[in-house]
Amino acid sequence: MQLFVETMNEKLAKEILCWKYNEPYDFYNNDLTDEAMKEMLDGTYYALTNDVNETFGFFCIGESAKVPIGEQFSVYTEDFVDMGIGMNPKYVGKGNGVKFCSLILQFIEERYSNIPIRLTVANFNERAIYLYEKLGFVKKQEFSTGVVKFTTMVKSNN
Repeated sequence: MQLFVETMNEKLAKEILCWKYNEPYDFYNNDLTDEAMKEMLDGTYYALTNDVNETFGFFCIGESAKVPIGEQFSVYTEDFVDMGIGMNPKYVGKGNGVKFCSLILQFIEERYSNIPIRLTVANFNERAIYLYEKLGFVKKQEFSTGVVKFTTMVKSNN
């Protein structure tokens, strides 16, 4: 299966915002709201489609990739490229993670050479953490919303 990066558009954003994940990943479910649409169309989001024109996933770069409460814990003080990702629930847990994330990392590294990449992951998402470590990310800082604990992870980009 081939994957392609596309600029986010209204059709893709609506589809992505309606994805529903099974527990415990339902934490990542979104609501189709005007505010959510506005964010997804702000120019920092991209979609990944496959060779049969299905929406495979998405990613964002910058402020949208950060967990807002993390600012209170000073976990975003260093100058990194922040990335956030989401995979279509239809493809989650089926061995697609390395290919999916590698394409995203390649896209970011081509645009932000020599700037480390940071992501923030919920601690309960052990399979994502395993994948990120496999791709060269290293755990850096932990913080909590009071309900969910998060870890920032960093990958050198050189």
